[in-house]
Amino acid sequence: MGKIKISEVFYSLQGEGQYVGVPSIFLRTFGCNFTCSGFGMPRGELSTERDAIDPRAYNDYRELPLVSTGCDSYASWDPRFKELSPLLEVSAIIDRFKELLPDQKFGRDKHLIITGGEPLLGWQRSYPELLDQCIRMGLTHLTFETNGTQMLSQDLIKYLDDIACHQDIEITFSISAKLPCSGEKWEDAIRPDVVKHYCDIHNHRSYFKFVVSTQQDVDDAHRATNDYRAAGINIPVYLMPVGGVNSVYELNERQVADYCRDNGLRFSPRIQVPLYKNAWGT
Repeated sequence: MGKIKISEVFYSLQGEGQYVGVPSIFLRTFGCNFTCSGFGMPRGELSTERDAIDPRAYNDYRELPLVSTGCDSYASWDPRFKELSPLLEVSAIIDRFKELLPDQKFGRDKHLIITGGEPLLGWQRSYPELLDQCIRMGLTHLTFETNGTQMLSQDLIKYLDDIACHQDIEITFSISAKLPCSGEKWEDAIRPDVVKHYCDIHNHRSYFKFVVSTQQDVDDAHRATNDYRAAGINIPVYLMPVGGVNSVYELNERQVADYCRDNGLRFSPRIQVPLYKNAWGT
C-alpha cells in the first residue's frame, strides 16, 4: 500500500488558470525544492514573515496564519511544520475524497488537482495506485500543479500515457514556473528540458502560469516564454497577479488584467483570495 505525506485534502473551486471555477478535490502534498521567499518583496529581498510563526502554537493546519509575503502555502514545505502533515496510506486518502465529493464521485466537472509544495518530488511512485481508485470513482480530469523542475519517472510516464490513451483521462500540467520575483534562480527555475518531458504525455492540456507584479516581472515572463518556445514548447501562457491576501492581491490585480487585455495575453485571477480570503482549505 502506497503512502503520501499530505498537508491538506480539501474540496473547493479551482481558483487559477485554465479551469477557474471547476469544483475540484485538492490533494496538497508536503515538500518542495523552492521557498519562493521573494513574492511580495522588493526585487532582491526575501521574506522572513513565516519564520515568526511558531509551529508549536498550532495543532491543526487550518489554524495557521496567512502570510502577505513569500510563499502563501509555506506550511506545505517548511520542515518546521512537517508534524502537521500526516503520512497517509492511499486508502485513507481515497476515504477522505469520498467524504468530500458530492455523490462520492468525480466527473467531467469535478476534477482532481495534485498540488503542493511540489507534487512531483517524492510521491510519484504512489500516484498510479491512487489514480486507479480515482478512475473507479469516475475521474476524467487530473491536474498536476507543478513548478516545472521535476522530471517524471519512466514508470509514471508509462502509467499516464496508458490512462490517457486507453481510459480517455485528460491530464493537465499547470506549470507555475518561478520568475526572479519569486527569489529563485533563473537557471534552477526555468527548465525547458523538464517541461518538454511533460508535453510528451498523450492527451495533455498543459499551460504556463506566471506570477507577476511589475513590468520587470512581465518582461521576465516574456523571456521565459521565449526560452520555452525555442525548445519547441508552445502551450498557453497565463499571467497571474501576485498576492495571497487581499491587501496585496488587490494592489496589482487590475494592473495585470489590463496589461493582458491590451497585449492579447491570457489573464488568470486567483478567485480563492477575494472569495475565501485564501484561507487554508480553499
